[in-house]
Amino acid sequence: MDRRSLLDRAAKSAEERVLLGHILDKYDQCRQRNLPANTAFLSPAEAQGARDLLRAAAIHEGFAFLGGYEGAERRMLFFLPDWQEEADTSGAMAFLRAAWHESEHPTHRDLLGSLMALGVERETLGDILVSEGSADLIVSAGVAQYLLDNWTGAGRTALRLTDIGADALRVPEQRVKEIRDTVATLRLDAVTAAGFSMSRGKAAELIAAGRVQKNYREVTKGDAPVAQGDIISARGLGKFEVAEVGGLSKKGRTGILLRRYL
Repeated sequence: MDRRSLLDRAAKSAEERVLLGHILDKYDQCRQRNLPANTAFLSPAEAQGARDLLRAAAIHEGFAFLGGYEGAERRMLFFLPDWQEEADTSGAMAFLRAAWHESEHPTHRDLLGSLMALGVERETLGDILVSEGSADLIVSAGVAQYLLDNWTGAGRTALRLTDIGADALRVPEQRVKEIRDTVATLRLDAVTAAGFSMSRGKAAELIAAGRVQKNYREVTKGDAPVAQGDIISARGLGKFEVAEVGGLSKKGRTGILLRRYL
């Protein structure tokens, strides 16, 4: 399949088409030079678009999505040359810790907002891991020194920034609520209703309004199929994973286990 056809098939918008075109450039660069290549940090939605592109191009190996730690939300896409078995993030990512006085309690939004105010582009920032008294950041290697020199505060909170190693990252424990339920059918509206404790009619309204995503892709049809492993999210409500799909009950309903992220 040629480049234009690939982008026509995978891209859902003009903006995404530009991003996926850049990803194809990185892939071609790796193949032609036989050297590693990587993208900037991708959001979960952008990473899903990249996966769709790679699948359409029948590229099933020689790449990795990495964000600096297991379970990272924002990740870079690394393309590996023939001679490299595992991606090396050392030249692409840096790890920083921002600490503050114990009386202060800046939020993820406060920290991200202050970084944006510095003129830092979102694609150069990976996850921001907020803990008590500090936050660890994964950033593109190219912006690390700029942040060390210039990022001194978030609002009224003074920050002390230091360079740390990947092995020093403090990853907060993800709180999860497990939901066991049964649904009449594995449709998006039924599973969304179970995951967010609402009526199926309300779930259908949210889906039709474009507020629900399956695997970080907007879906507007309530009868869209759902499978084990899918991630369902709704603006303003959060997200959950379809962890398990069981068998049928005596009443013909399907048992499901959902993990809702709190």
